[in-house]
Amino acid sequence: MQINEQIRDREVRLIGDDGQQYGVISMRDARAIAEEKGLDICKVSPPSVQPPTCKLMDYGKYRYEQQKREKEAKKNQKVMEIKEIRLSATIDIGDTTRLAQQTAKFLAEGNKVKASIRLKGRQQAHPEIAVKIVEDYIAMIGGDFTVEKKPVQEGRMIYTILAPAQKK
Repeated sequence: MQINEQIRDREVRLIGDDGQQYGVISMRDARAIAEEKGLDICKVSPPSVQPPTCKLMDYGKYRYEQQKREKEAKKNQKVMEIKEIRLSATIDIGDTTRLAQQTAKFLAEGNKVKASIRLKGRQQAHPEIAVKIVEDYIAMIGGDFTVEKKPVQEGRMIYTILAPAQKK
């Protein structure tokens, strides 16, 4: 945004700080009005508009309020985390139920969940057993969620990624 001496146009359409229309006036007159009121002239129109629209405002106060709004928006922004749940190929139904409840809690908080199984030794010969465990685990989870990535094997790991359902 251009302010005061940065504005190089000869004539501008000036709007007062209270919304009063001054009309199209010379830049010299606009500077005099701004100096008289103790305010800055800020160019608010796109560069292609002729004559450009300028507004009288306290630029320092404007910048302060803008930074305050940005800080507030950043504070209210939720950062999504990826929580990891580790299962095993020999997990019992009670443990699977407990982990499914924990996953539902993570999803309700708005976090993504990565559920993984690490295959050890002879378990690598039968990865379909681990895939079935992950699919049963997904079926146990209650609530609204989407399976972002179906159970896939990557080396010794089988994992899936779950995300909370998008609110409309």
